[in-house]
Amino acid sequence: MDKISTSLSRNIRSWDESDRPREKLLQKGRNQLTDAELLAILLRSGTVSESALDVAKTLLFEANNSLYELARKSPQEIMRVKGIGEAKALTLIAAMELGRRRKDIEVGDKAKITSSRMAYETLRHHLQDKSHEEFWILLLNRANEVIRSVQVSSGGVNSTGVDSRIIFKHAIENLASAMILAHNHPSGTLSPSKEDMELTRKLSEAGKILSVPVLDHLIFTDHDYLSFADNGIL
Repeated sequence: MDKISTSLSRNIRSWDESDRPREKLLQKGRNQLTDAELLAILLRSGTVSESALDVAKTLLFEANNSLYELARKSPQEIMRVKGIGEAKALTLIAAMELGRRRKDIEVGDKAKITSSRMAYETLRHHLQDKSHEEFWILLLNRANEVIRSVQVSSGGVNSTGVDSRIIFKHAIENLASAMILAHNHPSGTLSPSKEDMELTRKLSEAGKILSVPVLDHLIFTDHDYLSFADNGIL
């Protein structure tokens, strides 16, 4: 009986309504909920011995209480937490991706790029939370307004192959007047590799010939970036 009573007392349905995540969201608004409470709403249910909130707290603990780290996890990694099956793991990943896409819309396709920081803010939601390298280009018109952002390659943990022909094909098809290169370093280091330097040099030279100059190359980590142009290495 003691085990049953304990289990019931930990179930969200047995709490005061003001403490239940869903009711709290309705009564107090989304800004009043903790990360764990928001995750509990997505999970909907827990286990026999743990509430959805308990499972959510465990999930956050496994991600070092960081939504950034949680967003980087694969479905298989999320499913290692007791109480989370495939359906719940995919729900969480879908919610994270919707949040990322919302940020993309907020930036706006016609943003005018006047600094490396603006280029970073425009692209960072594409390159954040990735466990592998991706290479993107930001295509600009004559006014340095964004025409579109394009992913040109996706690779492994430490590198990604880049075909210059594909890059300039996108630029020409979109009538771009200039471009900014960007790729991420999942390792967290901002230092450009020899390969990064050589690739930038080749693309910059090709851009001059084709009248689509490369204005910058950004290296991304989850929390910061390095600009080749700002550092005088373009």
